[in-house]
Amino acid sequence: MISEEQIGLDLLRTYVAVCRQGSLSRVAAQTGRTQSALSMQMRRLESLLERQLFQRTGRGVVPTAEGELFLGYATRILALSDEAMARLRQTEIRGGVRIGLSQEVAASTLPAALGRLHRAYPDIHMEVLVEHSLALGRLWQEDEMDILIGPTSAVVADALIAWNVELQWACALDHVCDPERPLDLVAFSAPCLWRRRMIDALVAAGREHRVTFTSQSVTALQVAIENGLGIGLLPPESIRAGITRPLKVTEGIPAPLTVQYGLYARDRRTPVVDAALEVLQQAIRTRAE
Repeated sequence: MISEEQIGLDLLRTYVAVCRQGSLSRVAAQTGRTQSALSMQMRRLESLLERQLFQRTGRGVVPTAEGELFLGYATRILALSDEAMARLRQTEIRGGVRIGLSQEVAASTLPAALGRLHRAYPDIHMEVLVEHSLALGRLWQEDEMDILIGPTSAVVADALIAWNVELQWACALDHVCDPERPLDLVAFSAPCLWRRRMIDALVAAGREHRVTFTSQSVTALQVAIENGLGIGLLPPESIRAGITRPLKVTEGIPAPLTVQYGLYARDRRTPVVDAALEVLQQAIRTRAE
């Protein structure tokens, strides 16, 4: 019989973070907690639910089928909690805000956060632009954005929050690296910081390659990799267990790459900008935990 003890929001946030990162040690390092403390929390959650939520892999943990089911509920509960808090705190806030998202992060938790902002503050008019990082950096310099989320290397300003994203080399489950043949690459269209770093890493490793698929969408890259069109760099949340797998250095592939992202806002702050920042900061903290 499942325990009637309540599951707190902090426990749910930790569970969601572990599922998204796929690693207890990575979440522990990001949150300043010990891996044993996180393991104890996850075991307690499994005990409360009387279900196995994780299975171990060579590179970390992935949710079981029941874990995936619970992840959906946990994500919705956290979203409703954040939306309720924002709605109850709101005053009459109206006006416009211009938000720039780099295309690499546009498919993560951020659109859901913007949806919560829209529902909590229906009188806020958002202009959201998804672009490649270099273009966003230029628009930021031209004062075309109130808020921007993108790589710190593309923006000449101090970030309100900065966090690291480990980009992993990923391929279809049946992909076999042949050292005698050039690597087929799935990559963002140029110019792109991810693409540049990907190719620089392969050149440094002396690995011959050719670009076979390009897109401005990380979702399109994910699908191309899943269907065996080539290998590419993906954030951990885009590597779906049972469909894609991360490549190993022993397969002749460079080590995963780390990119630092930042949340930026203009010094001139309005209630509209502050409301948007509050929702985005919460989404980023949940993602990074």
